[in-house]
Amino acid sequence: MRKTFNFSAGPAVLPESVLQEAADEMLDYKGSGMSVMEISHRSALFQSIIDETEAALRTLMNIPNDYEVLFLQGGTSLQFAMIPMNFMRNRKADYIVTGYWAKKAYQEAKLYGEIHVAASSEDDNFSHIPDCSDLDISPDSDYVYMCENSTIYGTKFHKRPDSKGKILINDISSCFLSEPMNVSDYDMLFGGIQKNLGPAGLVIAIIRKDLISETVLPGTPTMLRYKTHADKGSMYNTPPTYNIYIVGKVIKWIQSLGGLDKMKKINESKAALLYDYLDKSDMFCGLADKDSRSLMNITFRTGSEALDSAFVKAAGENGIISIKGHRAIGGIRANLYNAMPIEGVQHLVQFMEAFEKSEGQYE
Repeated sequence: MRKTFNFSAGPAVLPESVLQEAADEMLDYKGSGMSVMEISHRSALFQSIIDETEAALRTLMNIPNDYEVLFLQGGTSLQFAMIPMNFMRNRKADYIVTGYWAKKAYQEAKLYGEIHVAASSEDDNFSHIPDCSDLDISPDSDYVYMCENSTIYGTKFHKRPDSKGKILINDISSCFLSEPMNVSDYDMLFGGIQKNLGPAGLVIAIIRKDLISETVLPGTPTMLRYKTHADKGSMYNTPPTYNIYIVGKVIKWIQSLGGLDKMKKINESKAALLYDYLDKSDMFCGLADKDSRSLMNITFRTGSEALDSAFVKAAGENGIISIKGHRAIGGIRANLYNAMPIEGVQHLVQFMEAFEKSEGQYE
């Protein structure tokens, strides 16, 4: 049994049953006498793993047949470059800048062309999602880019931006498989799996097939072309085999709970526990505006850096791990990814109550 509750932003908590099942199969996967870590990616045994994982993801998300599912490496940060390399054919794009990672993507894209900020909440310290119902989009823009959920600032889009007919690309790293979504509302979805789906080292990209072509920016390396990976079934080179295996198990775990509709209800219940406490607390204050709050990443602070640090230290001594806010903004952050049990949130809230009653002198 776990003795701690891991609130890390990623690599993050995984379902205990998935970890146990993987442990049981560690030395001998399906009678092969080998660990999945040792199985050749060119073997029929691994081909069945990647095929089953993709099929399960397609079923869970209801991914249309005209979308490609790619298993990629390099983290989401590499996608910040791959996206303009593959899609910025007019050398122009629009970015919605709503947090640290959206800004990183915007800055990277500027290396490849003229980038316009269609909307931003930076002036308000990224505390909310800006109104995206009438975006100022460049007429000859190649695409519109967004990051649906801000891991660091704890905000989330609750309505699809109006991209005015332009290709819409969405980074869903922090909310991947946390709730249902209409894949067809977007032309590309992508995310690192290290928050909700598995161990760090794999990105899943879901892209409209007709957008994947040989037409890329001059000088784009072979490995950074989506067509390279689409043509080879995500096995142009050796993929992160163990990560794909774990993703398949996490998807089955979500299915066993009742799918994404049930997952959303569970996540809403967990988030409500913490938000309800923050809204009535005299010591702790949430950072995100109420209409932009994330279910996955809840950011807050006491108003005193010293008291924030004292809280983080005391929390760690009480089995609440990795609660410190991101280095970019400080404060405190609870990451309530799918695998965080409601007992972990209850334990956190109970500890916050005790800490507040002690006026920061908790022992």
